[in-house]
Amino acid sequence: MKVLLYAEGEKIIGKSGLGKAIKHQQKALESCGVEYTMDPKDNYDLIHINTYGPKSYLLAKKAKKEGKVVIYHAHSTEEDFKNSFILSNKISPYFKKWIMKCYNLGDYIITPTPYAKKLLSSYGIKKPIEVVSNGIDLSLFDTKKTNCFRQKFNYTKQDKIILGIGLYLERKGILDFVELAKRMPEYKFIWFGYSPLSLSPKKIKDAVNTKLSNLLFAGYQEPEMVKAALSECDLYLFPTLEETEGIPIIEACAMKCDSLIRDIPVFDQWLINGKNVYKAKNLDEFEIKIKKILNHELPSLTEEAYKVAKQRDLKGIGKKLKRIYEKALKEKVNI
Repeated sequence: MKVLLYAEGEKIIGKSGLGKAIKHQQKALESCGVEYTMDPKDNYDLIHINTYGPKSYLLAKKAKKEGKVVIYHAHSTEEDFKNSFILSNKISPYFKKWIMKCYNLGDYIITPTPYAKKLLSSYGIKKPIEVVSNGIDLSLFDTKKTNCFRQKFNYTKQDKIILGIGLYLERKGILDFVELAKRMPEYKFIWFGYSPLSLSPKKIKDAVNTKLSNLLFAGYQEPEMVKAALSECDLYLFPTLEETEGIPIIEACAMKCDSLIRDIPVFDQWLINGKNVYKAKNLDEFEIKIKKILNHELPSLTEEAYKVAKQRDLKGIGKKLKRIYEKALKEKVNI
């Protein structure tokens, strides 16, 4: 069995969550001995497509015509396309039709969470849908504190630091992040991540350009600095409004970083309020819980959070992908 892992526009998506998910797939397959290629010109038995651009669609059609198995990875939904870039809400119905056309080319569809599977099923997609986390390489996460993050950004040991991670998108909760920084000047707020502001609506541009002494938009940071920040900050804040999974929260769990996330359906069942994370529904709840967590009025949940990361280690993810590939190939032969 040889798999073609395909992603359109690798340079564009390389620093995004999708780019990270594809790197995770490579390591996951290596961990369980599945041969793969990234070159569409190579010979292969099965294609695993991660993107929904025109090249991806045409490659999937070509593979089906040649009788090869097509696995489509549903990283995106209409719901997480909304509240992203200029005009995204207006064109989201067309986006939904397009991704349905793409996903329906798959013999199997893979998506990261039961929530995402439920959404896809509600679209009327009839193909088999398997749930497989994007996962993390747990061996790369060392929870020892180095102090390089605080040194780089000139924070003191006494500073209480709240970290956010994500693209400059409304659905990532960036507006609430800025508002919370305004409400709580006693804490330091820093946001890692970047996307072109030229594609963002005015309210996002204004938010990113907000001038506050306790707020910093630090732009894209290399993975080692992200891990250092998760290790050294006092709280990871994830006020996202919509996700198909959310790799940063799994990374926060792996770094044993206390986390406060928005109470939305995608996190149901695997991230439990008061057990492995804390959750809030709105600004007022976020403010109250931030203060309680940083004042040690709520207990640390990092040991339970780490169990969430262990369950999503890439070794286990590789085995799940291998089983799906083998099942799809066997069914193809028996048709």
